[in-house]
Amino acid sequence: MEDAIASGRVLVNGERARVGQQVDPDSDRIEFDGRLLRHPTPALEYILLNKPRGVITTAADDRGRRTVVDLADTRARVFPVGRLDRYSEGLVLLTNDGALANRLTHPRFGHRRRYLVTVEGRLAGGDLLRLRTGIVIGDRRTRPAEVRVRSQTGNRTVLEMALREGRNRQIRRMLAACGRRVKRLVRTEFAGLRIDALRPGQQRRLDRDEIAELRRVAGVAD
Repeated sequence: MEDAIASGRVLVNGERARVGQQVDPDSDRIEFDGRLLRHPTPALEYILLNKPRGVITTAADDRGRRTVVDLADTRARVFPVGRLDRYSEGLVLLTNDGALANRLTHPRFGHRRRYLVTVEGRLAGGDLLRLRTGIVIGDRRTRPAEVRVRSQTGNRTVLEMALREGRNRQIRRMLAACGRRVKRLVRTEFAGLRIDALRPGQQRRLDRDEIAELRRVAGVAD
């Protein structure tokens, strides 16, 4: 390539390139033998991760904490779809498909998120009714949630909860309003995707059929 540059076969913004010259492929026009060079379209990635407790759901952390992107087995610049707080576990979708991510997280579309929630104590029928009809958090009432008691043993209750919104720490705040502290929270499903047999820290790529179904559910045209 140095020989090609020295012989004038490479142009940058219409002028002969120089050996050692720095260029910005995002903004400079680069030609080789009269042909305009373009960025290849990056391959789209869709990774399903079982986030372990203590990992941050973000692309980067200015405090140096471990993030879900640090766990992703890819060189693509992926980012998490939606949020899952540091002390929660479970399903996180990582992708570089911005159109899909926007449709999955926009409140208007209300894609279902399902969780297993372990709380201290036993919930009364009135508490379950409040969760199912909506609880005021801040200045807004939550949407009705699907709530089912999976088990109650001793001083512990395991709930299965499904929401169609993703406000910050929403389940923890809803249960705090009922006087209950969350001991463990695991997201098991999002927009039809399920965590299934993945153990904490494990991941897998979605297959072609899963991607097509996810895009259909999200309303993203191919």
